[in-house]
Amino acid sequence: MRKLKNNELGRISVDEFKSTKKTPLIIVLDNIRSLNNIGSVFRTSDAFLIEKIYLCGITATPPNRDIHKTALGATESVDWEYVEDTLTLIQKLKDSKIKVLAIEQAENSTKLDTFLPEKNQKYAIVMGNEVKGVQQEVVNASDLCIEIPQLGTKHSLNISVTTGVVIWDLFTKIKAL
Repeated sequence: MRKLKNNELGRISVDEFKSTKKTPLIIVLDNIRSLNNIGSVFRTSDAFLIEKIYLCGITATPPNRDIHKTALGATESVDWEYVEDTLTLIQKLKDSKIKVLAIEQAENSTKLDTFLPEKNQKYAIVMGNEVKGVQQEVVNASDLCIEIPQLGTKHSLNISVTTGVVIWDLFTKIKAL
């Protein structure tokens, strides 16, 4: 087995990315404070052809040197928009028939491994602040609360790791529909 060189990876250009059919997933970052986490979410979103990222509240926006450092240029490929109020955005998404999934540990949450996306349905996943999580009023307004089952002692994952796990899980399930 031989590792592939960068020029063997079949990477598409930013223009090709923009015209490629996207995965019907939208990422909502609700008051994310770490610039490295924001950049990491952009990079993961590029990898899985995510449709759009909404940056809400205190979440910083590109151009930003620290976001760019982890995004590695994905801020140029992935469509993004800043919206001040997450709750207003959630209602707009729901009005557009997009199902909103808050990613949070909550009563009566649905475990990620048992969640089955519907065919031809677009989803928005809401990722919360590193300390406080998704705002309670945003959880309340969401269509469903999804939780990653965790079996260890910490029951806490970094937001960029959580986003990667959720995107990968939903990407594979949607692709199989």
